[in-house]
Amino acid sequence: MPSIHGHKVLEMMISSDEPYTTESLIAAIDQRFGQDARFHTCAKQDLTAAELVDFLAEKKKFIPAVSGFTTHISKICRH
Repeated sequence: MPSIHGHKVLEMMISSDEPYTTESLIAAIDQRFGQDARFHTCAKQDLTAAELVDFLAEKKKFIPAVSGFTTHISKICRH
């Protein structure tokens, strides 16, 4: 199974235009990409959805919102 770049998750969040919680984002990732999907970033590989969400939060890719968090195109690295 090919690995999916974490940018695809950030793009999914932006296109949905809704806030997420950690749990709702993991559920949305599982629904969109499948529960067995694996993810990578510029720095990490072979991440589960939960591990990816934790990593993105650690890297401050999320923006706090009234009922959870969102993200913005400026949070996607371009290297």
